[in-house]
Amino acid sequence: MFKNASTTEKGELTRNTILECALQLFREKGFNATTMRDVAARAGVALGAAYYYFASKDAIVMGFYERAQVDLAPVLDRSLANAKGLHDRVSAIIRAKLDYFAADRKLMGALSAHIDPHHPLSPFSEETRNIRDRDIGFFSQAVEGGKVHVPEDLKAHLPRVLWLYQMGLLLFWVYDSSPKQERTRKLFERSLAIVVSLIKLSSLPLMRPLRKHVTRLLEIAYGEETVDVLEPKQ
Repeated sequence: MFKNASTTEKGELTRNTILECALQLFREKGFNATTMRDVAARAGVALGAAYYYFASKDAIVMGFYERAQVDLAPVLDRSLANAKGLHDRVSAIIRAKLDYFAADRKLMGALSAHIDPHHPLSPFSEETRNIRDRDIGFFSQAVEGGKVHVPEDLKAHLPRVLWLYQMGLLLFWVYDSSPKQERTRKLFERSLAIVVSLIKLSSLPLMRPLRKHVTRLLEIAYGEETVDVLEPKQ
């Protein structure tokens, strides 16, 4: 039996209502203190209905991640279209994230405890791979149109390095207690200038040996290294 359009639309509306109410509760009570029963009551649905759309609070958070990516995609496309240099393009991506998640900074802080790649909500987990890969894709676009020559051996790794740089800034931001997270702003401005300068310097012939070591370290970190074959001693 096929669901008609009105049934599908109603189901999507209910799902979005539950998701929005859950986020409101996470902001008010905190992620850990909120229960699925709280979410169902706020959304005005039966507890069973809440579980029908979201099997757990973790599933709600995954829905939050997915919605954020859908919402941010056109924003990031416009930001990249309007920014020319690599510095401005990377800056535009990260600033868009900070603006979007500003209302949920405390929730992001609570979720930062799930950094273990084996936890499904970790930004490094297999469950979040598609979200992560699409996000890294925007940094690939930033590099491609950034008007900075990047050596090919580094170019393959650079989008992921920039994504990790972003994750480090976001982690600092969620715990930044300075007024309006002013310390994050200063750290962002100064560190990004250094990052872009290092990328520009990486193309110098003198940097080739160091670049080789750096790319090898990145391969090890991502589990992509090849096994070294030692020549037998004579």
